[in-house]
Amino acid sequence: MELLKQRILQEGKALSDVILKVDSFLNHQIDPMLMQAIGEEFKKRFAGQEITKVLTVEASGIAVALMTGLVLKVPVVFAKKKKASTLSGNVYVGTVYSYTRQETFDIVVQDTYLRPEDKVLIIDDFLATGEASQGMVSIVEQAGAHLVGVVIVIEKLFQSGGQQLRDKGIWVESLVQVKKMSEGSIEFV
Repeated sequence: MELLKQRILQEGKALSDVILKVDSFLNHQIDPMLMQAIGEEFKKRFAGQEITKVLTVEASGIAVALMTGLVLKVPVVFAKKKKASTLSGNVYVGTVYSYTRQETFDIVVQDTYLRPEDKVLIIDDFLATGEASQGMVSIVEQAGAHLVGVVIVIEKLFQSGGQQLRDKGIWVESLVQVKKMSEGSIEFV
């Protein structure tokens, strides 16, 4: 997606060989027009697929998931990083390690929001080691739902997450694939 590449080059910043800062338009301040364009692109890439739910993890994936849900006209479910006291009954739980925060945590979804008849599209802002995506895949499996695919805004190809998902036969679509980075430099595929 050329528009996204241009925004990354103009406003993004490679802080190291693994950290890409894009908080001016994706995960701190959000550009709603860009999010809408991203949602439309994801819809195109999964044209002809029946999708009944979009699943993401809080918080950075919510904006992208919401716009994608809007253009697909389906509900958006987000996995919570902590089990809220308002969650009752059964929940599905996935475990995620955050490289950015250097911590492991559980993500949870109330069982009433993902059912066996659902056809789920997972969305996340970044794909690096694949921990968040793997946690959401586990939740979809626990629900007995059908995983349509995983869509990512920015995939870091030099980390193993995307390949691990693809090796499991999961359909993965990334809008932008970063081949390598170093401080001040970003190279796309």
